[in-house]
Amino acid sequence: MFTCRNKTCEAQWEESDVVIKNEGQGLLFRCPLCATRNYLERFEGEDGSVLYEQLEGRPDLGPVAD
Repeated sequence: MFTCRNKTCEAQWEESDVVIKNEGQGLLFRCPLCATRNYLERFEGEDGSVLYEQLEGRPDLGPVAD
């Protein structure tokens, strides 16, 4: 489960609820509720499955203004 790093949001999401992509600054998902960037690291499990872990130390940059 992932948690939005935006202090006013902090919504929790299953991996199936978010779109994981690279926007040029590393892997991330945007919170479906507030659009804050939440950074991830990709790992490969022992069985070859792809796993994602949310990065604790990397701050969110907030939603992008259009």
